Formats: sequence, structure tokens, C-alpha cells
Amino acid sequence: MGERNRFYVDITAMHNEVTGSCILAITKLPNEQTIRFVVDCGLFQEREYEELNSELLFKPENIDFCIITHNHVDHVGRVPFLVKEGFNKEIYTTVETSKLLPLSLGDSYRVLKDTYKRKNERCLYDEEDVEKTLSLVKPCEYEKIIHIGKHIKITFFNNGHLIGAASVLAQISYPGSGSINMLFTGDYNNKNMFFDVKKIPKWVVKLPLTVIQESTYGDMDSTCITKTFKKNVKECIEKEGTVIVLVFSLGRAQEILYEIKTMQDEGELEDIPIYFDGKLAIRYTNLYINGGLNIKEEMKDFLPKNLEFVDKSTRMTVLNDTSKKIILTTSGMGSYGPAQLYIPEYITRPNALIQFTGYTAEGTLGSRLKNADMGDMVEISGILVEKKARVEYTTEYSAHAKADEMIEFLKQFEDLKLVLVNHGETDTKKKFAKRILKEVNPKRVGLLEREYFFRINSWGLIKSLPTKFK
Repeated sequence: MGERNRFYVDITAMHNEVTGSCILAITKLPNEQTIRFVVDCGLFQEREYEELNSELLFKPENIDFCIITHNHVDHVGRVPFLVKEGFNKEIYTTVETSKLLPLSLGDSYRVLKDTYKRKNERCLYDEEDVEKTLSLVKPCEYEKIIHIGKHIKITFFNNGHLIGAASVLAQISYPGSGSINMLFTGDYNNKNMFFDVKKIPKWVVKLPLTVIQESTYGDMDSTCITKTFKKNVKECIEKEGTVIVLVFSLGRAQEILYEIKTMQDEGELEDIPIYFDGKLAIRYTNLYINGGLNIKEEMKDFLPKNLEFVDKSTRMTVLNDTSKKIILTTSGMGSYGPAQLYIPEYITRPNALIQFTGYTAEGTLGSRLKNADMGDMVEISGILVEKKARVEYTTEYSAHAKADEMIEFLKQFEDLKLVLVNHGETDTKKKFAKRILKEVNPKRVGLLEREYFFRINSWGLIKSLPTKFK
């Protein structure tokens, strides 16, 4: 028993809710060696947590490696900050994500630079930090075991959340001791229209396992989803209105483009102009078509007819056009990008539709519009505008699995020692954790957040320990 107690992993999160994802794992080996790694290092996007972007609750120079699960800013946006503060080791991710990172980190820097300039504060990192970060990236193939030193190996598994997304198995071993196996789901989905999602291999299913499970939609079943996007768009166009569709640059933008193409092909949409505005989203779209991202061949033709890419030179023409049309623009939560121009203009038009297509974190413009009643004054970039347009939200395109789908995912594992519920709003995590206990019945369930370390070994949970983090 003493040997086992000297071989363990302490796991905690640097975030309490949805954005700013960063999980810290500290391994203690029987030979007194300590190995530290982080899984993701993303930007906080909730207003409540924005001030946390400029802090790291550990010493970056002591981190032995970093794993990136996927290329969304709330998971990768602070990796250059990690590097700036002293981290200089390998960053492991999938081949596809390694191709996307130069675009996302470059764009994230430009947005942050502008944001911090307006606050008269120094930016979190600079272009040199981005370049150094990219030089540390080690692309990994799915299902290929990667050995990191003598005691740790990691394996990336296919995940439908996003192109290049992965669930990551970390296995830590020591001679004479049982292996500690941890599966980090990352943001998880069991399907994606652009590629086939492979099941977790049987050899993983049979392992004694701790699963770090996301819970973004842990309070909603897939049967509760009502598909409203097409109906909303058609109703607005029939009233000679303009539809503003808020999309995330990677994944959601391409899905909505395909959905509009499908509406055209099936005769559900009139022959009207389709505009697409967002430099990063357009670059990602070109990668989908030409960038070797292993997209299904039949899905590479996903652009609708009458599509026009918008840039600074043509944006004002589109903004001032009063004819019916559809405009796809970023950012998905409305707080950044060209959306900051389109929403103030169209929110005041009674025949317009502002259509959100994904999660809107607390404090973002999307969230504020959701909470505002028709006729309320809404502040956007310091300007007050009256909400006259119809504002709608749909989760039908969500890149996250719903509660029932995540329960089925967990049920497949044959020796589930511990589930740590992660990446969800506080009440949602608690609700989902209770459901896991009832329907999956693992040995233990915990809530992964900043307040506690969970100490585990090959037998499962040893104990939870309070952290000094607030």
C-alpha cells in the first residue's frame, strides 16, 4: 500500500466553468520524480472571469509538456502566454489541429492586441510568443501511441467536436506498479457532418480508467433539441428581411454554409445573396476545401450558390443594403469580429433576424441580447441601440454531445474508477454528476474545478485536497 501511495497523480482545473480551459496534472513517481503537464490553456470569455486571463496558478517553466485537445480559442488562446511566461517544452496535438493553429493563434493575438490597447494595458503576449509556440508543436496521428519519457505515453482518439479534435488518453506507469490511466474527453461529440467519428477502441474500453468528462450541455438531452434554423430563416426572408447568422469561425461556419446550400438544393430558399464575413472563418473554409484536413470527399462541395466573401472594402455596401439577404459573420457569441458592426445596424430593424447558432457565455453580447426584451436598450461597444429585430438561438448545430449521449459514452467503459465532471456551468456540472452516479454508477464522481485537487492512482480516487486557488 505504501508503494501505491507514493505513485499518484493530482488533477485540478484552472477554470471553474466553460471557457479558459486548462487542466493541471502533477505526477509523483515512487523514485520521488515529479512530472507536470497541462491539457489545454484557453482564454476566458465570460466577463466574470476575464481578469483570470493574466494569471497562471503554476510555474510554466516547471511544466514538462502540454496537450491540446482541439483548436478553439477557449482551449488554445493562452498557450502563447504559457510560453511567454517560461514554458518551452513540447506541445502535443493532432496533425489537423497543428495545421489550424497558425491561423487561430495569429487571429487571437490580433484580437487581444486590440482589446488590451483599448484598455491601455499590455497585451498577454506578442507575435514572437506565437511563433515560438508554433515551433514547439508536435503533430500526432490518431491512435498512435506517443511515448513521453520512460513513464508516460499518450494517445489521441477521434472526436466529433471539431476537425482535428481529440479525446486524449494519458497512461502513466512505473515498474512494479499498476498503470494510471486518464482519458481527457476534451470538448466531445459523437458525430460530425464533415468526417466519420470512430469509436473508442476496445483496448481502451477495458482499461481501469479515470475519465475527465466535459459537461457543457449536461442538463439537456438530445431529444430536447428543436430544429428551428431553417424555419426562422425562411420566415425572415419571406418578410423581405435580412438574416444575420452568428457563427464560430471553425466548424459552425462551415456547417451553416452547408445547411444553406442544402436549403437551396431542396428549393427551400429563394435566389438571394449570401454574404460571408470574417477573415479567419474564410481562411478556415479555404482549408476545408484545399488544406488536407481529411474532410469527406462528398462534403468538400459545401458552399452555397450566390455566396460572396466580404472584406473591409465591401462591408459598408453590405451593411447599407436594405434588400433581403443572408449574412454569416463572426464571432459566434457576437462580442468580437464583424458582428460588432452588423448587430448594432440590424438589431434596430424590425424585419431583421439575428440568429445565434451556438453557446453564448455569460457576459457576451449574445447572452445580453438573449436577456433583453423587445424594445430594451442594449449597449454595444459603448453605443445604446434599441432591440427591434427578432433574436433567436438554436442548439441544433452544437458541437457538444448532450447529456444522454455523454452518458452512453461513459457506459461503454468496463472499469470506470472515477469520473471528474469538467467544462460546464456550475449548476449544470452538479446536475450531470448526479445523473452519472445514477445511470453509469462509476466508483466515484467529482466536480473538477479550481478549489480541489483529486489524487488518483491505478486503483482510482485516493482523496480530494483543497487547493490555494480562488
